[in-house]
Amino acid sequence: MIKKGALQKWRFLIQVIFVLLCVWIGLDFYFFNQYLATDGLTAFHSRPPGVDAFLPISSLLSLVYFIKTGIIHLAHPAGFMLFISFLLMSFVFPKSFCSWVCVFGALSEKLADFGEFVFGRKIEMPKIIDRILRSLKYLLLALMAVVFLGMTTPALKSFLDGDFNKICDIRMYDFFANISSLSIVVFSSLILLSVVFRGFWCRYLCPFGAIMNLMGLLSPNKIRRNSQSCIHCNKCSQVCPSFLKVATLKTVISDECSSCMKCLDICPVKNTLTIKPITSNKSISKKWVAISVILIFLSITLMAMLSGKWQNNISKEEYLNIYPHRNELKHN
Repeated sequence: MIKKGALQKWRFLIQVIFVLLCVWIGLDFYFFNQYLATDGLTAFHSRPPGVDAFLPISSLLSLVYFIKTGIIHLAHPAGFMLFISFLLMSFVFPKSFCSWVCVFGALSEKLADFGEFVFGRKIEMPKIIDRILRSLKYLLLALMAVVFLGMTTPALKSFLDGDFNKICDIRMYDFFANISSLSIVVFSSLILLSVVFRGFWCRYLCPFGAIMNLMGLLSPNKIRRNSQSCIHCNKCSQVCPSFLKVATLKTVISDECSSCMKCLDICPVKNTLTIKPITSNKSISKKWVAISVILIFLSITLMAMLSGKWQNNISKEEYLNIYPHRNELKHN
């Protein structure tokens, strides 16, 4: 049995581990770029496959290609495998990827905590504006779905095989390494908005988050409230980062629930808030949220490595050949 509030410490630890993992990937990717920038004159550092996690468009296209052909494309296979693991996490426990693994989700959460400390309370977006803004990420996702699913198999293969896709991670690196003044203003604005309005990027703009939201709605495991033992203290609603009125719900069915377990941790009455499958009345220990996130990530990553679907099939010679022309490339 996990002590009350202990799960949040474990969640924070897991967030920190994934942040450090991303820092490690970033450093490896920096040295890989240095090797390419010097035309191979510096020591060779192999490209870290984990950088694929930051290529959502390529991962989505790889998923569409897999659905149509049953083939995992090898330009960014780690991105495909990681994307599958993120989807699975968010299906097993609603949107758990966002609150347990995603580094942007962790950053957004800490910015919001700072804002709450500064203002002394959570600032909630007016409901009408909130509904309008929340629709943006779904509109963006719908547009992407129409475009991507409408692509023919030869068109998908042509894009995935192309130099533009092969080197899109390096183009992303160039964007941040030589960031423009306009981009700095945009990112600064998003940071400030995330301080004032909890989860601004995640709640209103992230198309990746929109996919996880939909997977969360499909999840068979939901947070349920026992109305007979509930003392209506409203603590669960007050602590919910997504502003869900947990204290008035029998079952939490929402695209914004991220399985952070804050409501279960703060509930003062034992077994009043529990996680249960929609087809059963048997409770699932909340520790299984943490365990499932780690197991899914490790098992799919190991599966990818053992099956040869982790490292891409692009040689360092091909990278060196494409690199000088990266800014001239156009997608098909």
